[in-house]
Amino acid sequence: MIRQLDPKSSVFFTSFASSKDTGPILQHLKDNARSPDRLVGCRIMIVGMPNVGKSTLINNLRNQGVHKAKAAKTGDQPGVTRKIGGPIKICERPDDSDVYVLDTPGVFVPYMPDAERMLKLALCGCVKDSVLPPTTIADYLLYHINLHDPELYKRWSEPTNEIMSLLENFARKTGLLAKGGIPNIDLAALRFVQRWRAGELGKFILDNVEEELRRRQEEPTKKTPGTSITQALKVARRERKQRSAESRNV
Repeated sequence: MIRQLDPKSSVFFTSFASSKDTGPILQHLKDNARSPDRLVGCRIMIVGMPNVGKSTLINNLRNQGVHKAKAAKTGDQPGVTRKIGGPIKICERPDDSDVYVLDTPGVFVPYMPDAERMLKLALCGCVKDSVLPPTTIADYLLYHINLHDPELYKRWSEPTNEIMSLLENFARKTGLLAKGGIPNIDLAALRFVQRWRAGELGKFILDNVEEELRRRQEEPTKKTPGTSITQALKVARRERKQRSAESRNV
């Protein structure tokens, strides 16, 4: 279904934990480098949301393509890559049609008016963990886990909708305690989310892909420019002034 969202593009699925998944991607890049209009090989720019594994993908491609150690710095939080890096060779060919990739910083939307979408991005690690309260992110994760299988956290708690009771049990059973044996709730929330990110609490998609596909098929794609936070603040100030003027007139 995800491939059907953009049928004109070549779509590949890969995981940061598996270098074998990069084989089809590497072969696709090799075939592209051999095309007649490529005189000096191929240059690829890796772009995407923060902390989705762009640098890790480059390192896996480099390791499998030219059997060399990693060249791009990686981390478990967004913002590790701060600028566009130099070309990294991932494929050598005798006819000089080598393939190089460029690593880039994560690209985020300028303004996120949808609260739930922001929670999804934070839960996936595209937003720094310090931006939103960890208990809020953990609570949103608990909501999704309960939709799929509450048994996933049974080692720490009975099925529940109360995130605080779950985090207290999680903290006690994993040793995340502050002075006096008090559960460290914030740290427990962060560790709980990290376990899900590592695949230890079920594997499911936060978005409803089937619904999105149906929406795109029923409605023509409307390409509207995104609203920046500056523009949104201007609109809000203008609306406040208009309401104030109307109240004075009344």
